[in-house]
Amino acid sequence: MRHSNGQRRLDHYHPATSESVDTLTTTTTGSQHTAVYAEVVEVEEYELGSDVEPAEAQGTLKLTSRRSIHSGPRRRARDETKKEIQVDDEASLRDLLISLQKQVSVMSMNLSAKLDELQRGDRHYETTVALCDIRTQLQELTKSVESCQSEVSEVKRDMVAIKHELDTVQQVKEEIEELREYVDRLEEHTHRRKLRLLEQGLTFFLSYAILAAVLGMLQFGYNTGVINAPEGNIEYFMKDVYKSRYGEDLADEEVQRLYSLAVSIFAIGGMLGGFSGGMVANRFGRKGGLLLNNVLGIGGACLMWFTKVTNSYEMLFIGRFIIGVNCGLNTSLVPMYISEIAPLNLRGGLGTVNQLAVTVGLLLSQVLGIEQFLGTNEGWPLLLGLAICPALLQLILLPICPESPRYLLITKQWEEEARKALRRLRASNQVEEDIEEMRAEERAQQAEASISMMELICSPTLRAPLVIGVVMQLSQQLSGINAVFYYSTSLFASSGLTDESAKFATIGIGAIMVGMTLVSIPLMDRTGRRTLHLYGLGGMFIFSIFITISFLIKEFFGYVQEMIDWMSYLSVVSILSFVVFFAVGPGSIPWMITAELFSQGPRPAAMSIAVLVNWLANFLVGIGFPSMKAFALQNALENYTFLPFSVFLAIFWIFTYKKVPETKNKTFEEILAIFRHGNGRNSFRDSRLYGSMLNCVNALEGHLPVEQAGLVHGEEKGDSFGNPFDHNTEELQLFDSAYSAKNLFPSRAHSTYAFYSGT
Repeated sequence: MRHSNGQRRLDHYHPATSESVDTLTTTTTGSQHTAVYAEVVEVEEYELGSDVEPAEAQGTLKLTSRRSIHSGPRRRARDETKKEIQVDDEASLRDLLISLQKQVSVMSMNLSAKLDELQRGDRHYETTVALCDIRTQLQELTKSVESCQSEVSEVKRDMVAIKHELDTVQQVKEEIEELREYVDRLEEHTHRRKLRLLEQGLTFFLSYAILAAVLGMLQFGYNTGVINAPEGNIEYFMKDVYKSRYGEDLADEEVQRLYSLAVSIFAIGGMLGGFSGGMVANRFGRKGGLLLNNVLGIGGACLMWFTKVTNSYEMLFIGRFIIGVNCGLNTSLVPMYISEIAPLNLRGGLGTVNQLAVTVGLLLSQVLGIEQFLGTNEGWPLLLGLAICPALLQLILLPICPESPRYLLITKQWEEEARKALRRLRASNQVEEDIEEMRAEERAQQAEASISMMELICSPTLRAPLVIGVVMQLSQQLSGINAVFYYSTSLFASSGLTDESAKFATIGIGAIMVGMTLVSIPLMDRTGRRTLHLYGLGGMFIFSIFITISFLIKEFFGYVQEMIDWMSYLSVVSILSFVVFFAVGPGSIPWMITAELFSQGPRPAAMSIAVLVNWLANFLVGIGFPSMKAFALQNALENYTFLPFSVFLAIFWIFTYKKVPETKNKTFEEILAIFRHGNGRNSFRDSRLYGSMLNCVNALEGHLPVEQAGLVHGEEKGDSFGNPFDHNTEELQLFDSAYSAKNLFPSRAHSTYAFYSGT
């Protein structure tokens, strides 16, 4: 910008003029642009001449554009704010240009006065130098004014961008407020729905379905303990068969090895059945898989029944293997079926019925295995063959039961069949809460609707619950309880009891297991899974130490008869207490919590892996404990055979305390949210809010437009939006949680998240 008075001819100035001409300095201060808050453009002119007035020689012009975002969703207030900002900005620009023109005019007038004065002088040389200096300063002034014009243009463009950002921020804020209200309503609705789910009770048909299903676990318990009592009879039968075939006696070591094979091959079959349980559950359903499994149960029981008739101990091995496959499938399918049909508030107690059936089966096998019943040379084949009874009974009762509603709705997408099954199980037509809860789980797990074992192992989200499920299964089998189940009679005999008393003490183990499992059923939904498991592992650890101490005292004071009797009682009490604490926690919780830790998609694969690990540990303990005892006996370490189990119990207690979350009264998607939001127990305090977020945000698909996705409600801090990087940490965590949820309207979520993160 140039002032017209600045174009004055100077060739007729008087050469003699020698007055000094002060230096003209023009300083232009550029603008610093803050993208959210302000721009400032300053043009300052300093002293032009010694005789120029300060008001004329100096001038400062500032253009400041500031903005603030006032809270509140009212569009009228926002429009008025925008108009005020626009009027202020235009007025500031006009003032800037007018001030520049005035300053250039004053400078030109001062220059003209100087030139006139120089014309009247007679110092030509000094005048020429002064004129050149003046001309140079005028050129610099012109450049400064042009630069100022460019800065003003940039300011205009920046102000337009700022106004656009103001509109965007205001729109985002209004969307957040609208979504906050909607999410609050959805969270309240979810809370009411969960309360209604927690009010559901036990119905007759639900009890019937659970009774029919747990017959498979009774089969597992019966076949686990049935091989214990007739040990001597079976070994005698093997010797007799071998001698009739080959005409020579079988060495005692070989007999013991064959008997260990009969014990452990059951676990090998269980590994195979447990590993295939997920595939069977997905292909035939939970109920369908249990029905087909009874064919294996009947076949294996018949083979064991006719072992003595055919005079073949190989048939005993085959029968035990087949019945092991049957029991492995049961341990995978039954907990899955019960956890899916049980109401939310009864899931823990009804899940404990699995272990109750196992303990009842153990007790039956121990009672029937005494010599007064079937523990004889003639009766033991029938004792093993009675495994046909649970299979036949389940084959009769189970067809009346419905299929798992979750399997029908989520896996098969048969909503009407799922409603019918729920109406029968709940004895009510009001099943919308259950359907809605299943739909929420389905939406939260759409990306994992069908998941293989390798995908399950490689999934970062599911790795933590898988590790917990596997360790919980190991805590059951490596606790030492199977050493008690399989070899309880010999343990009691080594403690100083007679053979008859040892057998009755073994029956006492089964009775205690049944009683304590009944006690743990109401505790499961009151105390919680994690707490009971900690109590159980801690008690087992303490009494495993007592068992070792009783063995040691008996060895050191073996010459004192009173001490022997007292230590025998201490050993028996310690073993029975060991079993009591097993029934409280590790007996039932691993079967139940594995099914609870996973939603519908990965649950079958997870159950297959966990049950495989359980049976593998079962096999290792069953075949390894006699060898460990033999090694200990040879090296004078027999009294320390329980110490390895004590070490395992301590490790499992620490792991449970550090890593295992509480799943009591939690829906499946809320449990999944614990591991999505932050693996482990430390993030459990956020699971309620995050689980509700999953439910609510998934429910928005049918109610809100795509543009409102990805936003999350948070608390406002003050009246203005403030710095977007100064948000409360809790708000950003909530925003992160909503943004990380899968299949949640990615179009708007990405842009909003980018705005919040500053990218």
